[in-house]
Amino acid sequence: MKIAIGNDHAGTGYKQLIQEKLEALGHTVTNYGTDSEDSVDYPDFVHPVANDVENKEADLGIIICGSGNGANMTANKHQGIRSALCWNVELAKLAREHNNANILSIPSRFVAEELAWDMTETFLNTEFEGGRHQKRIDKIPANKSC
Repeated sequence: MKIAIGNDHAGTGYKQLIQEKLEALGHTVTNYGTDSEDSVDYPDFVHPVANDVENKEADLGIIICGSGNGANMTANKHQGIRSALCWNVELAKLAREHNNANILSIPSRFVAEELAWDMTETFLNTEFEGGRHQKRIDKIPANKSC
């Protein structure tokens, strides 16, 4: 699987851990994140991830910032993105099963590294159920009648 990953300064250690584990499992990882803990602006690292997923250059994306909120909001500005802010494994599973989320947003200041990895693994290994959930996803893109 091709995975795009991006992070700001609050997610550097998490990104490194997740990237190493993904590559050890044979996934191809494109790293758009900073490798420093010096303060940076998360949109600079999230937009490239969202672009890759939206343009089908990556199968899924992972974004990491302190609260996960800013990264998640940035990713969801892209029309073809369904980014999910998750803080436990069940939410990561449901984001894929029911919402066909294509980006996982991790709040590094609120989850332990081990939990971040467990969420990532669950996110990548969970399939979208389709069916009744698809009609809801079809209603997500904004249109003039909203």
